[in-house]
Amino acid sequence: MQIFLDTSVASKYKSPSQKIRVITEYWVETQAYCPSCGRKMQRYSNNYPVSDFYCTYCAEDYELKSKKRGKLAKKVVDGAYRTMIERLQDLRNPNFFFLNYEPLSYQVVNFVIIPKHFFTPRIIEKRKPLSKSARRKNWVGCNILLNDIPNSGKIFYIKDKQIQPKDEVIKNWQKTLFLRETRKSELKGWILDIMQCIDKLQEPVFTLSEMYFFEEELRLKHPDNKHIKDKIRQQLQFLRDKGYIKFLGNGRYKLI
Repeated sequence: MQIFLDTSVASKYKSPSQKIRVITEYWVETQAYCPSCGRKMQRYSNNYPVSDFYCTYCAEDYELKSKKRGKLAKKVVDGAYRTMIERLQDLRNPNFFFLNYEPLSYQVVNFVIIPKHFFTPRIIEKRKPLSKSARRKNWVGCNILLNDIPNSGKIFYIKDKQIQPKDEVIKNWQKTLFLRETRKSELKGWILDIMQCIDKLQEPVFTLSEMYFFEEELRLKHPDNKHIKDKIRQQLQFLRDKGYIKFLGNGRYKLI
């Protein structure tokens, strides 16, 4: 995988936004691979309404977001809020590539895939409507809150300019596919919340007592639930059964 972008492919374009779109899409098409099967991806035609790339072998769709900055953003601007919420319920909703590059050297700093099964309405932030004087008055856009996605949902191909092993990328993709079995947003929200709590402990081995520290935080997210500790235990058991964590006994768990 080459981490430098080829700027020559956009020499005929004048618009900076058009140039970087062509440059980054060409890079993904020629350098990246499908995280599900490891094969090369194909690019959709420019007028395809939802996705940018697809895999002919496993039928996964991908959308690319590129930013001129060194670090992965905490939030990313997307399109219409209503459209995005509707897309979350669609089986054809794409996975998202996020690419950060250095503007002077055109070097890829971070390239990460976030699988579509990590997207829930909770991570889609509604922006303020455009003013009445705007061309699209009252139009409401949205932001994708990347900070609200568990670490396991951010699978890096390139991290801080370092290329990650291909077998690790594919392994990390396979690790969380069990989330696709859960279609209801509320149920998936609980699972993702517990995964995030595990991330916050910053240790591979943790205890049930440590997870209880997040009781109040989870209560605020789920005010209708009166049995937070029971729900924590339930979700830990679910993650154990799916091979995401391992139960070590005596209230101790290990992130696999």
